[in-house]
Amino acid sequence: MATRYYIESDGRIYLVPRDGVLDLPVRDEIPFDIEEIAPLTSNQDIVFCVPDLQKHPSEWMGKDAVPTAGDVAPIVREAVHASMPRVVSEGVHVQDGRLLLLKGARGLTKDRWTLPGGFVRFGEDPATGLEREIREELGVASTILGLLSVRSKLGVHTRLHWTMFFYHVSLDGILKPNPDEIAEARYFEPNDGLGRLDDPVMRNVIRTLL
Repeated sequence: MATRYYIESDGRIYLVPRDGVLDLPVRDEIPFDIEEIAPLTSNQDIVFCVPDLQKHPSEWMGKDAVPTAGDVAPIVREAVHASMPRVVSEGVHVQDGRLLLLKGARGLTKDRWTLPGGFVRFGEDPATGLEREIREELGVASTILGLLSVRSKLGVHTRLHWTMFFYHVSLDGILKPNPDEIAEARYFEPNDGLGRLDDPVMRNVIRTLL
């Protein structure tokens, strides 16, 4: 399939009619300059772009209208879904000078060392989401001691846009890892833990703390 371009400005998407539905344009269907940002999905040749426009594109479809629109191609729905940032909260817990890391039992962190935390649910603030994730993963209560950093990245494998909140946390109680989520929970000397973290953004945050 020829490269398609997902072009968004102020929450509106440039689409073109094709085969009776609205679709993402190919290069020669774009009548204005664009800036290519990054590939948008891992299984389709789609590039996220921003346009160079002289006015607000009020005639374009709003991206919030796409899920219920009956006249858009499936690839448009997929691109809108992929363009939504994913928000996660991560906890940095140090006990006796050692850093707590978890090895995932499933999902994106399976067999990888990571920080406690996970996805922020709809309607949650990031700190509340982290407290919930720690209860679910480790069976203990937690206290948020402070916000350490907010970072953003484009996933190497998923190509999703991640926004990551890092909090300093303390844990109250004996860790009881949930085997459905966590294969192992272990404390590491900081430099050792730094080397085991799979995610480069997490490594960078811990490195700045060290």
